[in-house]
Amino acid sequence: MTGFGDARREADGLTAAVEIRTVNNRHFKLSVRAAEGYAALETQVEELIRRYVNRGTVQVWVRIDQNRSPDQFRFNELALLGYFRHLEDLSQRLNLNEPPRLDCLVGLPGVVEENSAAQGDLEQVWPLVENALLAAVEKLVAMRAEEGRAMAVDLEANCAFIAEKLAAIERQAPLVVEAYQTRLMERLNRLLARHEIQVEPGEIIREVGVFAERSDISEEIVRLRSHLAQFLDVMNGEDQCGKKLEFLTQEMFRETNTIGSKAGDSEIAHRVIEIKAAIERVREMIQNVE
Repeated sequence: MTGFGDARREADGLTAAVEIRTVNNRHFKLSVRAAEGYAALETQVEELIRRYVNRGTVQVWVRIDQNRSPDQFRFNELALLGYFRHLEDLSQRLNLNEPPRLDCLVGLPGVVEENSAAQGDLEQVWPLVENALLAAVEKLVAMRAEEGRAMAVDLEANCAFIAEKLAAIERQAPLVVEAYQTRLMERLNRLLARHEIQVEPGEIIREVGVFAERSDISEEIVRLRSHLAQFLDVMNGEDQCGKKLEFLTQEMFRETNTIGSKAGDSEIAHRVIEIKAAIERVREMIQNVE
């Protein structure tokens, strides 16, 4: 499910800013980008995020700023000299009159380094980061919950649509056997009139009975209706229900396929297609549900 949350906290000359974004994914995938020198916090960030998010692609940005004094930095003279010599050599080969300026080299990677002591004790930094992270997660969860409520309305509408089409199939099912018996009698009457052959009524009844048993979909209808009821119960009764809903959707799809293959009726087949389309819509949505 999609969502966004951000927060900023300050204390003792230290500022922690956090942004969290989530997009749909049926699995959990986390990417943490922490400020330079604070990569070791990623494990604690992931542990906290996993307490609130179980599905989705999660991107977390953690920025930490300090009020620093000049003595907390030092020049890496070897890196600076290396850059300078390369640029000086390039200037000579290109016949440039001006040598490279040192102030232009200060911003290059590795030239200015932060003293390890200036990076602070991670154990002291973490409480501030955790505070900001929790505030950002609270906003994220609220946004995802709002999306979840809208999704629940859509899921219930699709379940109601499936139940409606299933009821129509249940009403149509007994008529299928009657229609088969009528077609069978018409064919037999034509054959009997043409070849003057007599058929025992018991044989006709036995043939109709075999067809009725082969095309009986009453059990599939009962199971599909039960799956629908369970789907709504799980959706409205459990916090982390995504995997159960996914399983129930697979079972609903299987029962619907069986109904379509056994019924042998064009009207039922049409409603089966409508049900399968609704189940597919449900399946796409619930892959992102917690």
